[in-house]
Amino acid sequence: MIKYTKHFLSKLEEFLERQAYDIRYEKGNFQSGYCIVESKKMVVINKFFETESRINNLIEIISQIEIDKNRMGSKDNDLYKIVISSKEDIPVS
Repeated sequence: MIKYTKHFLSKLEEFLERQAYDIRYEKGNFQSGYCIVESKKMVVINKFFETESRINNLIEIISQIEIDKNRMGSKDNDLYKIVISSKEDIPVS
C-alpha cells in the first residue's frame, strides 16, 4: 500500500533519477497531466498538481518506462514492487 506523503514522492523522484531521468514540474497543456520525453529521459509533470496526483503520475510513468535493473539497489527493488503492485489500485484520471 502506498502512502501519499511528500516523503514517498521523494522516494519516487529519487528512483527515477537513479534511472537517469530528469524530473521537472512545469505548467503545460498535458492531457494526462504528464509528458515523457524518452529521447532525453525527461519527465514533465503539471506543476499545479498536489502530492497525491504527482505520486499517481510518477507511478504511471514508472510502470511505462524501461527500467534498468543494473541501476537498482535492494531498496529500489522493494519500491519498484510496491509501485507495480499498487498500479492496479490507482484510479484512471
